[in-house]
Amino acid sequence: MAAANDAGQFQKFQIQRENTTFDAYVVGKQNAPGVVVLQEWWGVNNDIKNHAIHASQIGGGYRALIPDLYRGKVALDAAEARHLVEGLDWQGAIKDIQASVKWLKQNGSSKVGVTGYCMGGALAIASGVLVREVDCVVAFYGTPSSELADPSKALAPIQAHFAELDTYVGFADVTAAKSLEEKLKSCGVPHEVHIYPGCSHAFMNASPEALENQGAIDLAWSRFATWMGRFL
Repeated sequence: MAAANDAGQFQKFQIQRENTTFDAYVVGKQNAPGVVVLQEWWGVNNDIKNHAIHASQIGGGYRALIPDLYRGKVALDAAEARHLVEGLDWQGAIKDIQASVKWLKQNGSSKVGVTGYCMGGALAIASGVLVREVDCVVAFYGTPSSELADPSKALAPIQAHFAELDTYVGFADVTAAKSLEEKLKSCGVPHEVHIYPGCSHAFMNASPEALENQGAIDLAWSRFATWMGRFL
């Protein structure tokens, strides 16, 4: 049963996998290719909803689905966000992503991509390694730990975006980006790794810096559109 959310654009569904149920927020064209949109460490907030709406309106239109990996919790400050991400069951989150991809495929989307930001970017790449049903990935400023997933074993085409000035060492900085690129080269799947000069972590979000980053944001969305259009 669907219920419109406050913004009036999303429908809220419940998806079951194994012995747990989670909320999913869905926007976009029925029977279009699907895109699972994965949250940052903050939770399902306005930034991630805006990304999903934007993604749904690209090209001929997509059906975008945000799985609520935190089960309703949203952080308002960095300390709270850190607590939430440290408490995340990463393997369970991968299962949530798989269930979301399957839900879209069972509800009119013949192909489904996964995108995500920060924590969600790491999970998006991991899903391209671990979830066979994923048709392609676009990840923003995040890489999975070696314990979670090895990108050199990726099954799906992966495009990844990073900021030149990112300070999250080993996770989203330039070194992490170049390491990811080397691993993707070794596995032979189609891949692209882009680094945006002068940008900092989370440059895609609405922020005081967003106006300065607008060129990079537009370029990243253009590349997103081309990648999703190619594989979905």
